Amino acid sequence: MRMRPTLSWTPTEDLPPGSTDLEPVAEALSTGGVLVLSGAGLSTESGIPDYRGEGGSLNRHTPMTYQDFTATAQARRRYWARSHLGWRTFGRARPNSGHRAVAAFARHGLLSGVITQNVDGLHQAAGSEDVVELHGSLDRVVCLSCGALSPRRELARRLEEANAGFEPVAAGINPDGDADLTDEQVEDFRVVPCAVCGGVLKPDVVFFGEAVPPRRVEHCRELVREAASLLVLGSSLTVMSGLRFVRQAARAGKPVLIVNLDPTRGDRHAVTRVALPLGTALTAVAGRLGIPGPAGV
Repeated sequence: MRMRPTLSWTPTEDLPPGSTDLEPVAEALSTGGVLVLSGAGLSTESGIPDYRGEGGSLNRHTPMTYQDFTATAQARRRYWARSHLGWRTFGRARPNSGHRAVAAFARHGLLSGVITQNVDGLHQAAGSEDVVELHGSLDRVVCLSCGALSPRRELARRLEEANAGFEPVAAGINPDGDADLTDEQVEDFRVVPCAVCGGVLKPDVVFFGEAVPPRRVEHCRELVREAASLLVLGSSLTVMSGLRFVRQAARAGKPVLIVNLDPTRGDRHAVTRVALPLGTALTAVAGRLGIPGPAGV
């Protein structure tokens, strides 16, 4: 029997309540050397829902797993139909004040790096550089046969040509860019193969049930080793891909600070969890540090 990946987490211990005191976050940033680890909660104010917060997509939607995607052509047709429609909305998302605040912190030399679990590219769009995309990016496509990488916009054009008139109405858009469509809405969708070898195309993202490439993990571990502290923004830390870096930082005696409205799987390793909206919190911290402009466009 195939094991399903961990999609949810329920606290098994009493966790300290969230705080509204931003001083520990401001103090850590003023010291410098802060490594940011961001999750889906940072992008909700850009119109991209998260997985597990209030109204999160897991309440209505089970994400595609790597095992399901590679198992059948039917699963791939369902994924690409939904993803193709979702990309139209997802690709129009713009950075919010939280993304801009992170970029401003970096410009002022307060950060040692940024690791994101998000696949939306909004950190880079806000001006952050050298962002480690832990789970990849939806704006690239990879062939599972020959490994060729190609731009998502190129695939979008090919799918448009192969599916003229495909204009279903989606019930919602999810953090992975997947639109909620019924089986009937996707049954006639045509998937296109790799233009190089005719193989199966997959977005260049880490699906649930798929491992993050080891070299990428080691690069992130090195960033944790070099950092003075770890600042988690908008992640429940439910999956091990992000939680392992929180545990690593805590074992090394580095302060872990979390800004997330809901309790997280990493709370017991943190010196504080600030339960405030990300944009509001990070803009306020920037103001305390005398950094202008993160709320602007």
